[in-house]
Amino acid sequence: MLESVGWLAGSPWIYAAVAVSVVLDVFVPVLPSGVLVITAATAVTAATATATPGSVSLVTLALCAASASVLGDLVAYRLAWRGGARLDRAIARSRRLTTAQERLGTALGRGGGALVIIARFAPAGRSVVSLGAGAARRRAREFVPWSVLAGVAWASYSVGLGYFGGQWLGATWFSAAVSVLALFLAGSLAAYVMRRPTPAPAS
Repeated sequence: MLESVGWLAGSPWIYAAVAVSVVLDVFVPVLPSGVLVITAATAVTAATATATPGSVSLVTLALCAASASVLGDLVAYRLAWRGGARLDRAIARSRRLTTAQERLGTALGRGGGALVIIARFAPAGRSVVSLGAGAARRRAREFVPWSVLAGVAWASYSVGLGYFGGQWLGATWFSAAVSVLALFLAGSLAAYVMRRPTPAPAS
């Protein structure tokens, strides 16, 4: 994969590959969009370090990943908003979705959407939050700004991992593996935070 992405990272087509992967993984969370972003950033960094000609910018790669993240969130949010009774019943059957919807509603209602940012790093957390916000009919102005911040934070972190991995270790499997491990560790921490019970408000 590293060799294939390395070839693609020298072409603007990498932007399309990243955008499609990031948009779709809100519906298919098993898609390795984060791995793709990290691997592309690693390859671009290594190519730059060896003065290999290329037309891909790390800044543009991060902006592409962040924009695709927000777009995917909005699509899921709108679909869930218009999902009707069938979607409501599906959410009611899922303890995870129901809990996330309740916690998200409480967080957004208090003006604190940090949960949206944390969920972006957790496995399938982005799907749960985007669908939960739409199904709960949360207003766009409550959800979208936090989705933008989440997308920027996730994309910057992923590209940053690829950049530093490429700088320190070069375009190697070991470099990519270390960077991906750091992404998974962040995801595990985010998942742990999401699973923690919400403290009851003081009376």
